[in-house]
Amino acid sequence: MAEHRASAQELPTRRRILSHFRKRDPKIARVIQAIGPFRLKRNRKYFVVLCRSIVSQQISTAAAETIYSRFEKLFDGHAPTPERMARLKDAPLRGAGLSRQKAAYLKDLSHRFLDGTIRPHQLNYLGNEEVIDRLTLVHGIGRWTAEMFLIFSLNRLDVLPVDDLGLRVAVQNIYGMKARPDAKRLRTIGKKWNPLETVATWYAWRSLNADIVNY
Repeated sequence: MAEHRASAQELPTRRRILSHFRKRDPKIARVIQAIGPFRLKRNRKYFVVLCRSIVSQQISTAAAETIYSRFEKLFDGHAPTPERMARLKDAPLRGAGLSRQKAAYLKDLSHRFLDGTIRPHQLNYLGNEEVIDRLTLVHGIGRWTAEMFLIFSLNRLDVLPVDDLGLRVAVQNIYGMKARPDAKRLRTIGKKWNPLETVATWYAWRSLNADIVNY
């Protein structure tokens, strides 16, 4: 299995980023110039990241934080792990505020880690689509969640989440479009960004929200 080089790359320097986008997409280059350095913090706690993503689905940020805090307390001061998750009964999960469906998703996630479907140390050596294929085998994890994992847990530099609403809104603003671009239009624009699609996406998000994007 060939190593996916993007997973092992250091974050590009501001000089490299600006040089690339000034040649390929001056509109994004101007955003980069205005915002400042590219910062992307890697979260290596893969199981925890995916648990949090499942808990947070389709609810407000405030509600997600409350429920996740209750969820963490079920582990008696320890970090959630596949083994500990697999031992939990449904009742305490439901008592923490999780729906029956999300509780089932979390159980499935733990089983996928335990049966080797998802091998944390192997993920760095898989291509982007291979990682997405593995993660989306878990009930409750879709392509968008897998793409966020690629960006924030593996720090892949060439991820273009075309279904992300924030990216669509930001690109509409940056390009002065009358309507939000669809996935096909974003892919066309993203060709100019290659191989730094993640970088352009991060700056697009920052153009909407000055806070450091995290996951």
